Amino acid sequence: MEKKRLSKVLASAGIASRRACEELIFDGKVSVNGEIVLKPETHVNLKEDDVRVEDQRIHSEEAKAYYLLNKPFGFICSNKPMERKKLVIDLFPQEKRLFTVGRLDRDTTGLLIVTNDGHFSQKVIHPSSDIEKEYLIKTTQEIDHEHLKRISKGGMVEGFFVKPVSVKKVRRGTLKIIVKEGKKREVRVLVQKAGLRIVSLCRIRIGGLTMGNLPEGTFREMSDAEKEAIFKN
Repeated sequence: MEKKRLSKVLASAGIASRRACEELIFDGKVSVNGEIVLKPETHVNLKEDDVRVEDQRIHSEEAKAYYLLNKPFGFICSNKPMERKKLVIDLFPQEKRLFTVGRLDRDTTGLLIVTNDGHFSQKVIHPSSDIEKEYLIKTTQEIDHEHLKRISKGGMVEGFFVKPVSVKKVRRGTLKIIVKEGKKREVRVLVQKAGLRIVSLCRIRIGGLTMGNLPEGTFREMSDAEKEAIFKN
């Protein structure tokens, strides 16, 4: 029976994204045949090996699930229970292990993919996929040429220099920004550094995928065509 990388097996079983599974392994939370394993490249087979995450045995791969969510304000993209915090995954039925593909911060709304397919998640978030993300931002001020110029020049976010693909004024206090880097709070930081106060920030597109008229706080299953659209900017 063919054996596969431990991180890949855990992701296929719906534990978390490939990257998150590697973190679980590095943190000593995964054992194989009674021994803690710290190397994601360890090869295992679920039919032959006793693979456990936090002492819970993993028996098989789960049926894959793919959801499109219009993330509501105030929800956090995390699988760790947090007292007095609202989690995105709590919006979904609990019979499957689900996680978000990438993250939107607590105060950002809009398009978010939720799945149990670690391979798919890794492909979407990996820089080599070169996927655009488009955001709609509403501010308290009228946006002028200087604001657009400052945002377009980019800036430092999490110790890295980032620069938007495009910045466009929609109307008096509204603009659209397209980015690719995906650094934490990237759009919010760039807009605030330009001197604008944000009223709302909403992601409206990932690659060629849009939300359509999906109401905030609701979700639906994704079609095969929508999964493919993600990789078409």
